[in-house]
Amino acid sequence: MRRTKIWLAAAAAVIMLCACGQDLESPVITDDDPSPTPIQSIQPTTTVPESIPANIVTEDDSQPPRAGMVRSRLTNEWVDQSVANTRPVAVMIPNENSAIPHYSLSDASIIYEANVEGRMSRMMAIYEDWQNLNKIGNIRSLRTYYAYWAFEWDAFIVHYGGPYFINDLMAESTTQHIDGNLDSDSAAFYRDPSRVMPHNGYATGAGLAKVIQQKGYSLSYRGLTDSYHYNFTTKSSPNALTQYGSEAKNATYIDMSGCYPLTRCYFEYNENDGLYYRSQHLSGSTDGPHIDGSNNEQLTFKNILVQYVKYEELAGGYLVFQCHDTTRDGWYFTNGRGIHINWEKTSDYGATRYYDDYGNEVLMNTGKTMICIVEEGDSFTAR
Repeated sequence: MRRTKIWLAAAAAVIMLCACGQDLESPVITDDDPSPTPIQSIQPTTTVPESIPANIVTEDDSQPPRAGMVRSRLTNEWVDQSVANTRPVAVMIPNENSAIPHYSLSDASIIYEANVEGRMSRMMAIYEDWQNLNKIGNIRSLRTYYAYWAFEWDAFIVHYGGPYFINDLMAESTTQHIDGNLDSDSAAFYRDPSRVMPHNGYATGAGLAKVIQQKGYSLSYRGLTDSYHYNFTTKSSPNALTQYGSEAKNATYIDMSGCYPLTRCYFEYNENDGLYYRSQHLSGSTDGPHIDGSNNEQLTFKNILVQYVKYEELAGGYLVFQCHDTTRDGWYFTNGRGIHINWEKTSDYGATRYYDDYGNEVLMNTGKTMICIVEEGDSFTAR
């Protein structure tokens, strides 16, 4: 399989230090040491402690709400068997003032965010139950690194074109995508005349299903991905990170503005429902909750992953990230706490795996996940 390979010479290192126009530091975790050293006597395991703190939200989810439901491989929530058996779609979403509001973004099970060029960020939303959505987007162009993350879910990639360097990857025999710039795929998309181009392109679930059928793509999983992706626990036995003792840092407020200076997104933990609520202060716009225009709901997440990735700047200011790696680190946040982690991705369709400092695969809570892809050297604040 083709991979994005990055060789960072001294010149590229200079670019890394200057890219933000500010001093770049390690993450600032204001609850003690930001880089915890493993305490070998603790040795946390992949199971949760029997005792769950009283302030942690729990729910008896041992039984499905109705017959015929199974666990989602994306969120571990109960979903209909037909939904679980259908491949997801991965939709490219711009995130800038002129692209707001987004539609159906709160329906996504997983959202990735990364910088593209000029420190502007773009999101990729992974939708599991997508066929009945009436307005998804708006939708913009693809970058190669998003494709490698979409591959992990065997997702159909939905986009409006992209720079020339995506062409070889799109031409791979296993890549299946729906491109709004192609006449053959036009039935999946429409333009909203009330919005100004290029921020007025949207897709419908029914239109995507029609194009997928026309192109002869299979809605069923193709056996290219790992048998499971995230290592989940249930809502009745949530992971409060108490097994890590003082290594788990307070994280009821996570400010990502040091990594996304034009988006300036941040997350606030709500103890009442155990979710992180996303807000942002886009350049040229006001500060406030990140709202889905289709239902006026604020975006919320149970899990937040911050993933440090090596990167390089290409001609024209385009960025490219090293999706395949085995030596990078990051943070995992849930239930108002956070731990230092390490991640690896060793093949195009293999899942990105996240491990604690003891080598255990991170035990994630049932629910939606936000993945913040950040450039090595950038900083964020959690407290």
